[in-house]
Amino acid sequence: MVPLLLTGFAIVLLAAAVQAVTGFGFALVAVPLLALTNDPRTAVVAVGIAGMLMSIMVALTERRYARWRLALPLIGASAAGMPLGLLVLAQAPERVLLVLIGAAVVGCAVLIWRGLRIAGGWPVAVAVGVFAGSLSTSTGTNGPPLVAAFAGMEMAPREFRATLAAVFTGTGVLSLVGFALAGQLTGAAAQVGLVGVPAAVAGWWLGNLLFRRLPTGSFRRIVLAALVASGVLTAAPALAG
Repeated sequence: MVPLLLTGFAIVLLAAAVQAVTGFGFALVAVPLLALTNDPRTAVVAVGIAGMLMSIMVALTERRYARWRLALPLIGASAAGMPLGLLVLAQAPERVLLVLIGAAVVGCAVLIWRGLRIAGGWPVAVAVGVFAGSLSTSTGTNGPPLVAAFAGMEMAPREFRATLAAVFTGTGVLSLVGFALAGQLTGAAAQVGLVGVPAAVAGWWLGNLLFRRLPTGSFRRIVLAALVASGVLTAAPALAG
């Protein structure tokens, strides 16, 4: 178990550093790599645990800038989609989960690459929230749909980050409650997730140090290409088997 925990620490460290440098990618990096080294259910739940601290820190420090009238309804909409995601996580065979995680990572990477903006106001935002909630508890990759919806609302950068962190904090807490109620909060997932908490803090600190030293645009393209590759590698063995 110790080698798996050390591997989990290294993966979360890398994912948090990528998030700090590029502004995205924590779950997209961590979930497929943890799914390959552990199993998909452990990966989804562990990333939910490890990512909570970063979301809470940003949400607290930036709370004055969050658009709470948007964040709270989106958290509620996400909660409505979580039971479907939990059903998929609990009932889908492991091979199917690996394919879903791989497809979600590739799809989300392409969405970010293309800079997709989802416009349409509140009804569309709520629908995106439901979809993001189902992703949160099935593949752990709920961020990009919310990012696309927020981009369509043309928020100021600080409002954007603060509101997104507020939504992630709320949906993260609800996801963990859902995992526990559905019996998915296993000992292995808890161990990897808790080991990932200090890794996330260290990775965020390291990423911030690298931020001014790396050509962010080039690094972003490399990360997106790597995400597509990791998604394909995650799904390929399950498809081939």
